[in-house]
Amino acid sequence: MGRDKALLPWRGSTLLDHAVSRLRAVCSEVRLLTGAEARYADRGLPIATDVFTDAGPLGAVHAGLASLPAGRGALFLAVDLPWVVEGLLAALIEASGGHDAAVPVHAGGAEPLCAVYGPACLEPARRRLEAGERKMTSFWPDVRVRTFAEPEIARFGDPAALFRNVNSPSDWAELSGR
Repeated sequence: MGRDKALLPWRGSTLLDHAVSRLRAVCSEVRLLTGAEARYADRGLPIATDVFTDAGPLGAVHAGLASLPAGRGALFLAVDLPWVVEGLLAALIEASGGHDAAVPVHAGGAEPLCAVYGPACLEPARRRLEAGERKMTSFWPDVRVRTFAEPEIARFGDPAALFRNVNSPSDWAELSGR
């Protein structure tokens, strides 16, 4: 992208602030996963930094779960998914009951960065990271994953549109109408 995606302008704020707003609508507590260094302290939210260096999204999920009190899970939302709606986030939380994770899956694939991960995911994620694995889904065989299927997602909109993300300047230009 060439710059910090989280701080890209979005509808009068930033992608980061937009993600925080949607999370606050469905969660009682929100924290920021900021990678290797603590960033965005000006948002006044708890911050979790990666325990494993250069571990990508799996490292972020691990850091997020490790930062929680024992026995708690969390809803995770990547900052570059601006079209995911609050209703879908609330439905994922509800769908996670009785499972270790709830992850949307549609024709475009799984959406592991818009998902609920419970406390049982922490140790399997840690083991995979210690083994040098970085694939986000690597620990899924070790936990009970509830897939939130395309027909369930479609209640909230077209899955392809909901999960369009910002990975490049051209994505950003197209999504933001610039």
